[in-house]
Amino acid sequence: MTYVPDRITREARRPEHGPVDGELWPVEPGRYRLVAAAACPWANRAIIVRHLLGLEDVVSLGLCGPTHDERSWTFDLDPDGRDPVLGMERLQEAYFRRFPDYPRGITVPAVVEELTGRLVTNDFPWITHDLFHEWRDHHRADAPDLWPVAVREEMEQVMKRVFTEVNNGVYRCGFAGSQDAYDEAYDRLWVALDWLEERLSTRRYLMGEAITEADVRLFTTLARFDAVYHGHFKCNRQKLTEMPALWGYARDLYQTSGFGETIDFDQIKTHYYVVHADINPTGIVPVGPDPAVWLEPHRRG
Repeated sequence: MTYVPDRITREARRPEHGPVDGELWPVEPGRYRLVAAAACPWANRAIIVRHLLGLEDVVSLGLCGPTHDERSWTFDLDPDGRDPVLGMERLQEAYFRRFPDYPRGITVPAVVEELTGRLVTNDFPWITHDLFHEWRDHHRADAPDLWPVAVREEMEQVMKRVFTEVNNGVYRCGFAGSQDAYDEAYDRLWVALDWLEERLSTRRYLMGEAITEADVRLFTTLARFDAVYHGHFKCNRQKLTEMPALWGYARDLYQTSGFGETIDFDQIKTHYYVVHADINPTGIVPVGPDPAVWLEPHRRG
């Protein structure tokens, strides 16, 4: 959870919200490339927000493949195994161009300066925050208000609980090193999911009748729940499809432009079941579940 804390802000100004523990870079269309992976829930957030805000022609997108080794995510989806803009085989190269002795993991999402190929930041919560607040001059005209001022304080509390108990909660279950640790993690996760089920039984989205950043952050975990977390991470009290409010909510978002088209279930399953060899030593990737269920009517309008 330690990331390069640089921020990209309008005219490299000090941002109104959040920490400034690194360098400030100026907003500049065409200067940066968002490097992500469809398999990764943290990176999936940034892909969704970029689409919702209409920044496709402003910040370019490079996609890594679903599997990686201990060194780095790779650009094996591109025809010659190199990112066509950065010319790199591995995202690690961008990290090392900025920090030759970078000591931590090579993570996505990452923002890379196109001209130099240097990493700018991989601080994923602030990447999406700043795409909304700092790139406003370049949003499409009908871009959603992902951070409404009227509910920001409550939304930050909701997102904090979603992050610690759900986004991270499934990993806490999956990587538990003892039965006691797993049991505690399992209980924490389901307390949070029951809270969300109750909350979403009385409102369309987490903060009311409009999509916000909070929904983006929850959605990427829900999209992976039945395909990965239920079995692979042993989060198996219920499937998402067995929780009426959460399942309807997840389908509602999936069928909203900017969400469903970013989900690649084959890449998601390949990533988790192949990369996590300690959990799934056979490397066998399950065939199901059938993704067609995501297109069933949600009736939440």
